[in-house]
Amino acid sequence: MNRVLSLKKSNCKNCYKCIRHCPVKSIRFSDGQANIVPDECILCGMCFVVCPQNAKQVRNDIPVVRQMLQSGKRVVASVAPSFIAEFPVAGFEAMRTALQQLGFADAEETAIGATIVKKEYERMVAGGERSVIISSCCHSINTLIQKHYPGALPYLADVLSPMLAHCRAIKEADPAAQTVFIGPCISKKEEADLYGWTDAVLTFEELEQMMAEEGVSFPELPAEQAEGKRARFFPTEGGVIKSMDRDPRFHYLAVTGVENCIEAIKEIEAGQLENCFVELSACEGSCINGPGIRHHHATSTLLSETKVDEFAGQDEFATPAPFDLEKPMKFIGAHKQMPGEKAIQDILAQMGKTRPEQELNCGCCGYNTCREKAIAVYQGKADLSMCLPYLKEKAETFSGYVINSSPNGIFVLDENLCVQQINRAACNLFNLKNPEDILGSPIVRILNPADYFAAMNSPCPILEKKHYLAEYNRYVAESIVYDKEYHIIFSIMRDITREEEQEAARNELQSKTVAITNEVIEKQMRVVQEIASLLGETTAETKIALTRLKDTLQN
Repeated sequence: MNRVLSLKKSNCKNCYKCIRHCPVKSIRFSDGQANIVPDECILCGMCFVVCPQNAKQVRNDIPVVRQMLQSGKRVVASVAPSFIAEFPVAGFEAMRTALQQLGFADAEETAIGATIVKKEYERMVAGGERSVIISSCCHSINTLIQKHYPGALPYLADVLSPMLAHCRAIKEADPAAQTVFIGPCISKKEEADLYGWTDAVLTFEELEQMMAEEGVSFPELPAEQAEGKRARFFPTEGGVIKSMDRDPRFHYLAVTGVENCIEAIKEIEAGQLENCFVELSACEGSCINGPGIRHHHATSTLLSETKVDEFAGQDEFATPAPFDLEKPMKFIGAHKQMPGEKAIQDILAQMGKTRPEQELNCGCCGYNTCREKAIAVYQGKADLSMCLPYLKEKAETFSGYVINSSPNGIFVLDENLCVQQINRAACNLFNLKNPEDILGSPIVRILNPADYFAAMNSPCPILEKKHYLAEYNRYVAESIVYDKEYHIIFSIMRDITREEEQEAARNELQSKTVAITNEVIEKQMRVVQEIASLLGETTAETKIALTRLKDTLQN
């Protein structure tokens, strides 16, 4: 179970947007629901940010922090330098004041920890210990390497992150203090759980919620007069490098966004770089674009970077006495069972992809290629129904089979009364060689459109209306349904020509029978009248009886 990210099952609607944006495809679909795979997840927060149904939720640590504040212990907040891009404050004093109103004993900038960390990076570069050094500030990148690219572990700086370094410095100064990190990142919650030093983590979103519930707002304080600090550059792209004193023997490279970082890691694993310090950040644009900011805010990345740039400077924070900054970066490993080629081909065949040209690699399912999707199916992370072209083709094949197997003429019109679909029975009904002869053309070419206009303007469908198609010498019973939601008119024509001809034949036979009967009756009445006149008897009763017989035959 993922201890940081979870799913609101009732909200997941099979849109596959999360898997499309997940850079490591750590999402499993089962029973129409998306489930995060903890062994593979790097907590980059992309699924949380892009989910259109808000089906992903981050663990809320507000209750934990409230309990800490009510315990009577000294609680100190470590606030990420990206706060300046998130909150309407001119400097850190407004942030400190608001946090103290919430019950914090004090608040400090995590940039102090960033200064400690960047000095360690400078020492590693100067010492020449490694030809390539990957920054270890981003927990999601660290996890990416530990789980998916262990070949890059020797290059990953085994150094505490600014959050951990700052919280440790706070505890070194006051062992009884409890620390709460406040920032834009959700992976810091897991990092705090794993490595200690940080007792709780709040996202900026959680802090906003907490302030709203407590009725606390930021005071209007003037901007700081003191010179800005270099470590405040950390949350921007290349910000770690901006804060460092560079060694001319080294190249300094910054990469943001997990997919871009993966390509960089592959190059590093392949040994294509040397004498490089590589700053990697999971979020595009770095921490000022973290999931704790992006989720409910549409803040411009450029505007955020401008705010950070104005707030930072070239001065240095005072740092405490040196302490151990080592952070073990062990291989975690994602447990994946890889299929053989035959298993992949079998799954591709089940998706209707028996030839290479049928592998569209459209990415609708969230995977880059059909082969990747097949591997995910084998691993139980995906199912065949996630392939949109497969489903579309299957649905079209099935519906086409049903429609074309129908003995009734079926066709679909758009609201302009142009033919969009027509089956074989309808083609035969209208003497058409191929559907293409009429598709896209107005129905008036083959039929009077009056009934279709009537159906569009009526709340009720037209059912089993009989009429004669003189041009085709056919009788039909037609049902017409207008679907307002999909803007189509659906017509089913049942050929009743044979029934009508049989009915006409029966009517003709009946008419002939009645005529013959009538002739016989008239003849018999004349005979009866002649006999009656000879006998001097009335013919009234006989006439009435024969007339009734005649009427019965006619009816």
